[in-house]
Amino acid sequence: MSYTIGFQAKNQKAVLATEAATANQAVAIIAALRQSADEIKFIRSPQEGEMGIEMLLLLAKEEAEEMPQRV
Repeated sequence: MSYTIGFQAKNQKAVLATEAATANQAVAIIAALRQSADEIKFIRSPQEGEMGIEMLLLLAKEEAEEMPQRV
């Protein structure tokens, strides 16, 4: 499932967007954006529509559970 993260960089008016292929990648992108003081404007996926960070974290957890474990 793909995700689009919309964000606004500090001192900028434009809302930018980036894509992530998985929920776990989207969580990592959001963490990086938060460290650089960017504001998350939206998280969206074609299957789920608009969602909040808590929903994304839940999807990432489910995604990790479905992935085969490496030993």
